[in-house]
Amino acid sequence: MYETPLPILLLAGTIILIFFGTGLTSHKLKVSSVLAFLVLGIGAGVILDEPGEPLYYLAEIGIVFLFFLLGLEFPLGRMFGIFRKIWPAGLIDVVLNFGAGFFIALLFGLHWMTALLMGGVVYASSSSITIKMLEEKKRLAAPESEFILALLIFEDLIAPLLVSVLLVLHAGSQVTLGTFGVLLGKIFLLLAGSILISTFIFSKLEVFIEKYLETDIMPLFAAGIALFYAGLAIYLGLSEVLGAFLAGVMLTETKRAKDMERLILPLRDLVLPFFFFWFGSTIYIQEGMTRPGLLAALIAWSIGAKILVGLLGGRFYGLSSRRSLRAGLSMIQRGEFSAIIASLGLHQIRTFSGIYILCTAFLGMVLFNLAPRLAPIKRDKRQ
Repeated sequence: MYETPLPILLLAGTIILIFFGTGLTSHKLKVSSVLAFLVLGIGAGVILDEPGEPLYYLAEIGIVFLFFLLGLEFPLGRMFGIFRKIWPAGLIDVVLNFGAGFFIALLFGLHWMTALLMGGVVYASSSSITIKMLEEKKRLAAPESEFILALLIFEDLIAPLLVSVLLVLHAGSQVTLGTFGVLLGKIFLLLAGSILISTFIFSKLEVFIEKYLETDIMPLFAAGIALFYAGLAIYLGLSEVLGAFLAGVMLTETKRAKDMERLILPLRDLVLPFFFFWFGSTIYIQEGMTRPGLLAALIAWSIGAKILVGLLGGRFYGLSSRRSLRAGLSMIQRGEFSAIIASLGLHQIRTFSGIYILCTAFLGMVLFNLAPRLAPIKRDKRQ
């Protein structure tokens, strides 16, 4: 019997309304919307077949806008300032999380390429979950929150470069000194291009943007720059994440970054849920968990490593021992960046990583709430 296909507009409206209901529920339950959309996608993946290309492209656009907006927060001067103060803690973070995660995966018999991917999944805390919880628990004004935010920023600055390197390595090309040199050359070319464009073109556009800011063409300009530079990065064999981030950095030179952010934010909020939903739908949880020993080891190390980063890095940053411990206990949760890294792998890796993300996010939120009791502050003069 012939069945009339659902109109695409009806299907799109239904999906967006489901996203709305999911987001509203997560807000009421005070649960991260990132986790809510992941769980929704996992449920859809159990019921539905392989997600289609339109969903993947919407997911990719969502990630582009996410890192484009992130780039808008980082003028070159600010990036250098953050690196000068946070680099000791940032280096400890890279070694204890990415480096140790890589070696743990190797010890459990994973191929070194897959182990690198797992190191990337383990590396970064979730900025969205952490910042949201700092706001909800009214801890943004706490002294350790400055350190937490600085370390999150450091991770977000390292993230686009890490994604590009892992993307090239995971593509299956033979890794030699020559190919790695070509990769670094492409990254340098993209970076140099962004600096030249921002210095000689975008720095002179402040008057132009102010003139047309309230018209309907300015969102087209901002979105076009983000997508174009992300696409250029893909054309060079790099990650769209790096291109989108650099596009945002370029537009900071217009001195109207906040206005650009206001224009793109609604677009990001509309399409970003598609990424987490798409990623969740590729987690074949019905196939069961493989390598439970590796999962337990990575979760245990992830908790301990972030606490060590807080204790050691916080002391370098100038925090007291208690403040440093509280910071470490507040950064356990993994989220959006881990999902981006995991999406580069095969579906077995995505399934494994998805369960890892859900476990660390849940445990991270629990430890975040317990942090003030586990590390109480009593007349700490160094605060």
